[in-house]
Amino acid sequence: MLTDFYQTERYQLHEGVLNATVKLNPQHDIFKGHFPNNPVMPGVCMLQIFKELSEQGLNKKLFIKECSNVKFMALINPENHSVLDIVIGISETEEGFKIKASVTFDTTTALKVSALLREQL
Repeated sequence: MLTDFYQTERYQLHEGVLNATVKLNPQHDIFKGHFPNNPVMPGVCMLQIFKELSEQGLNKKLFIKECSNVKFMALINPENHSVLDIVIGISETEEGFKIKASVTFDTTTALKVSALLREQL
């Protein structure tokens, strides 16, 4: 969905835990508007990355049904921190797929979220 926004450098799914490293493109147009001369990763874009990585691991097309416990703990400036480490715990329920995801750069946790993803029909 976000063409040339990021690239996956590492991806490993083992026993319901996905570990990935992504590299952001600091030159992407989205950062020019959010915010000029002070780029910040939009939270919705981070949620989209979580969804896309989960889709890859499950080999299913998904949509985000709901999010809970969304905690933004640090701003992600792609000019200073373009490499992000992502951990997503995925479990299947009757409702869909529950994820608990976090993103860190260096030793800083930037975001934690719990979400329910459902398969697109």
